Amino acid sequence: MRRIATALLILMAFLFVAGLHLERNVHPGWGFLVAFAEAGMVGGLADWFAVTALFRHPLGIPIPHTAIIPNNKERLGRTLANFLRTNFLTTRIVARRIRNMDVSGAMGRFLATPGSGEGRMRMGASRLLGDIVESLDDERLGGIAKSAVRTQLEKLDIAPLLGQLLAAMIKERRHLPVLDGIIAWAAKTLEANEHFIRAMVEERAGTIMRWTGLDDRLANAIVTGLEKLLGDMAEDPDHPLREKGEEGLEKLSHNLRHDPELQAKVNLWKQELLRNPAFAKWIDGLWGQGRDALLKAARNPDAALAGSFGEALTKLGGTLQEDARLKRQINQFARRAIVGTTENYGDNIVSLVSETIGGWDAQTITDRVENAVGSDLQFIRINGTLVGGVAGLVIHAISLAI
Repeated sequence: MRRIATALLILMAFLFVAGLHLERNVHPGWGFLVAFAEAGMVGGLADWFAVTALFRHPLGIPIPHTAIIPNNKERLGRTLANFLRTNFLTTRIVARRIRNMDVSGAMGRFLATPGSGEGRMRMGASRLLGDIVESLDDERLGGIAKSAVRTQLEKLDIAPLLGQLLAAMIKERRHLPVLDGIIAWAAKTLEANEHFIRAMVEERAGTIMRWTGLDDRLANAIVTGLEKLLGDMAEDPDHPLREKGEEGLEKLSHNLRHDPELQAKVNLWKQELLRNPAFAKWIDGLWGQGRDALLKAARNPDAALAGSFGEALTKLGGTLQEDARLKRQINQFARRAIVGTTENYGDNIVSLVSETIGGWDAQTITDRVENAVGSDLQFIRINGTLVGGVAGLVIHAISLAI
């Protein structure tokens, strides 16, 4: 477009010279061509100067009030930043713009159909996420994550939660495997420690019992009786002792939810557990495994989305699209988050724009603004040349009429 505008200016100069020759040697009517070309040259030159003066000094001559944009880039950055803040990054405008935004639906469609045209986007986002996680300070990031987990566990009132979980297990009969496991553990423990029982009976038996061998028979009777009891409990779901165990679990569930003394004991045990060095090692291992898993999933999202985990995400996608109440809650949360981000960080965005533009050199800001405006700048020159030529014709006609 620069070449076209410049070529048009050169054409006007050629027509002006040719028109002068024809007017003098052929016919005075060629004066209209001279007037058109002359005014076109003036208009084209004037608009060339105006357009050039915005970005640089015309012909390299430092004429005052030229190279306007490079010489005022700091003020331009501040003005543009304030324009963005005032007209775009306000809470009212953002809230109105995202009022009908359906974040839940978009998430649901993406999860339900992960391969429908978003593969490259997902891979790109995954690589970016992986690079970000890998580049972060592992020690600092891990410290923050582990500290957050510890803080939340310290705040958690675990006793009522355990009571609710136990009550739900009992209600749905999911505690029965627990009782079976306790009975099986007791049987194995009895078998492994049978000699301790015999030693205790022998130690407490009198001389006469040992002399007559009653201590061995008593020990055998105790061990056999306990083995039979545990066997009966394992085989009979309605065994009285199992019922007693269930009653004990129900009582424990109630006390965990309502007994302040037991709740205080449980919280004390929780604090002792959190202070235990073994717990700190467990948290370290948990963080390491989580970070490795996140990196692995980020590097290979297709593998991460395969299997049961992928099926679960697909079902979640369907739920996000179909559950009206869940959609409303997620969209409301997203809108509040975006509006809150605008309100809290709008000034930071403004500062970023202002400081970035202010840091550009003269050539950078000239190229970027000129390219952003595009060919319209050159159309100004073209229009100036043509409009100037038409104005020259009108003026020449009026001068002949007078």
